[in-house]
Amino acid sequence: MRQKTLVQLTGKQTQLIVELGDYAEILYWGIDVGDGVERSRLALSRPVPYGRLDDDVPMTLLPELGRGVFSSPGLEGHRDGQHWAPVFVITQIEKNKDNIVIESEDVTAGVHLKTELKLDEHDVLQTRSTLTNIRAGVYQVNRFANTLPLPVRVNELMTYYGRWVHEFQTVRQPLLQGGYQQENRRGRTSHEHYPALVAGTSHFDEMNGEVWGFHFAWSGNHRLRVDVKADGRRYMQAEVIYFPGEIALKEGESLTTPWLYASYSHSGLNGMSHHFHSHVRDAILSKSFRDKPRPIHLNTWEGIYFDHNPEYIMSMATQAAEMGVERFIIDDGWFKGRNGDKAGLGDWFLCPSKYPNGLQPIVEHVNQLGMEFGLWFEPEMININSDLFRAHPEWLLAIDGYEQPTGRNQYVINLQNEEAFNFLFERLDYFLSTYNIAYIKWDMNREVVQPAHLGQASAYNQTLRYYELVDKVRFKHPQVEIESCAAGGGRIDFEVLKRTHRFWASDNNDALERQTIQRGMSYFFPPEVMGSHIGSSHCHSTRRRHSIEFRGLTALFGHMGIELDPVKETKSEKKGFERYIKLHKLLRPLLHSGRTWRVPSDDQAHQIHVVVANDQSEAVAMIAQLAMPTNSLSGQLRVPGLAPQGLYRVFLLDKPSNYDDIVNYQPLWTESGCEVSGLWCEEVGLTMPILDPETAILVKFERMD
Repeated sequence: MRQKTLVQLTGKQTQLIVELGDYAEILYWGIDVGDGVERSRLALSRPVPYGRLDDDVPMTLLPELGRGVFSSPGLEGHRDGQHWAPVFVITQIEKNKDNIVIESEDVTAGVHLKTELKLDEHDVLQTRSTLTNIRAGVYQVNRFANTLPLPVRVNELMTYYGRWVHEFQTVRQPLLQGGYQQENRRGRTSHEHYPALVAGTSHFDEMNGEVWGFHFAWSGNHRLRVDVKADGRRYMQAEVIYFPGEIALKEGESLTTPWLYASYSHSGLNGMSHHFHSHVRDAILSKSFRDKPRPIHLNTWEGIYFDHNPEYIMSMATQAAEMGVERFIIDDGWFKGRNGDKAGLGDWFLCPSKYPNGLQPIVEHVNQLGMEFGLWFEPEMININSDLFRAHPEWLLAIDGYEQPTGRNQYVINLQNEEAFNFLFERLDYFLSTYNIAYIKWDMNREVVQPAHLGQASAYNQTLRYYELVDKVRFKHPQVEIESCAAGGGRIDFEVLKRTHRFWASDNNDALERQTIQRGMSYFFPPEVMGSHIGSSHCHSTRRRHSIEFRGLTALFGHMGIELDPVKETKSEKKGFERYIKLHKLLRPLLHSGRTWRVPSDDQAHQIHVVVANDQSEAVAMIAQLAMPTNSLSGQLRVPGLAPQGLYRVFLLDKPSNYDDIVNYQPLWTESGCEVSGLWCEEVGLTMPILDPETAILVKFERMD
């Protein structure tokens, strides 16, 4: 038996204490409690009650049924029905400043395990494991999960649900007995089950309570669960869902779990988000991304849909540039046979009837106007009514002998077919090599059913091949930026963000709905990776109408774009778009680098979103009135994160057109501004104005001293 030792990883505020002997067990994960770990170990020794196993059973980093863990094990597999309850024993430990690598083996079962733990300076913990078959024969893997423990005081969860045009919705539930499980089998990250959750102490909120946030970096089928054991101990698991027979490891072959990202905060959800945002900015986004301002988009989809005319599109581009747009994107409808959503997918050749002079005149026109040019693709999809399908029906991702259901009138291409994979890369490479394309909107508009390659389940490998295709495009064209769009927010996670630059959060441009969608996304992602567009006054998704002020301020707090046909818009409407484009450019350095705060309000009809500069020199706050005020007066706006002793000038930067028409008079500070300290802003606040439902104001804080 290996002698037990304690090792620790320390972040800026967080500490992880791991005991290593024959196995690895996390004894503590929370706020940094300093040194003296060895002398304090006895304080955490567990009793052994009657009626149970005679010895203490650890909750290891890979819970093992063979050790007497009766809850969900970390590995389920077998070798021809044998070796189905492996017990791993540590053989080697490598400890560095910010990570631990643990090697373990079960010699009898013939499997080797490597577990990695990293804790960075932003207090984000990463873990993954690799299983290797080290003896003759095939080891069949049914489940292989990342596992992290939670303290007994965790008794509440915040989880995600949603659907198309209604993504990133959150819900609270108690965690007292039993547990929680979320499964996604749709073949992509999915609108319905975004792979993240938050566990915390009772009634945790944006500003208070202990929380442990988890994000599973995988763009396919997954399972998240949180269990309460019969002895009260709690733990979280995240794993890929493997379909029957999908993972069969031959001798020498390995399987690695995706990374599970996690972070502890003792200052509520905002503290957790600050950790994740900092990690994304520092460790996931490239330096070139961070150094370049995010270009304001105009996407043609809601402006013209499939009705493409080069002369008209160039006139759209001309007016877009006059409005201040920096990137012009032609969406769906440009390729051969594409006059609706029932034909053409797969035929990635320019439509000769729509574009008789080719694409070059438009690209040159857009570039001459000072804008980047972007183009829409949906490489993984195919229509039955296409030349590609007629030539290669065997490229379909399906099971022979069964009817494959359609989704959005389309099917999925099997990326594990080398000819299909190479064809798609060649088509993407052709356009990126031929034209000055700076940006791809990469879409995926349907769920995956019956994913099979050569008759065997292959959902896992299909996801890996998607990563490979994007990686190959990025390697050949490193300057091209890619947006991950999957009918809106269907493929959003940290692993795809390593390969892309922007997410389309939702196909829903309704400003009222976007307030909730964008808030849900903000828990794990900073605003500069969230595509947020101003749509037309009549929303195409919900049929609601909103003022330009409400639409503009809602889109302000992301990577801004506009979704319209500027040729058809009225002068007054275009002036409104121009106004918010200018405002976004003015605030973009702050919004895309500062610290985001979701601020509690005295009235649940409000939603308050604040960004404070890292040096506390300025801040901006949006107060959105989502519904009728509960009372005739609405309490105070209190803004955290400013320098307590700093003196700030506070004033309205933007307000509804009818701001002064709905009251006898508004708070005086909103008319003339005021001067208050950062401590006053956080503790006392400013009296809220009275607002109509579905309107918003923007408040600016500028440090004077």
